[in-house]
Amino acid sequence: MYAGPVIKQSKILRKQPVALQQPHARPSRIRRDPPARVTEKKVNAYPSEREVWMVALGVVLFALAITVVTIAVSGVTSPTGRIFPLN
Repeated sequence: MYAGPVIKQSKILRKQPVALQQPHARPSRIRRDPPARVTEKKVNAYPSEREVWMVALGVVLFALAITVVTIAVSGVTSPTGRIFPLN
C-alpha cells in the first residue's frame, strides 16, 4: 500500500506572501456619511441669583450643623460642667 510521497506539514500550511509595497492600493468601497457637525454649547459663566442664594444657604446650614454637633459632643464628654446630664 503506497500512499505517495511524504510531504512535510510545514509546506502544506505555509501561507502565500503578501505584497505590501503595491503601487496603488484599491480604495475602500464603503461609502460613509461625513461626521455630524458638533455645535458648541453656550456656557453660562455667571450663575443666576437663585443659585447664588442656594449656595449661600447651603454653606450656612452646613456650618450650623457642624456647630451643633460640636457643642453636643463637647457637652456630653465634658467632665466638669455637663450641659446634658446623664441621669
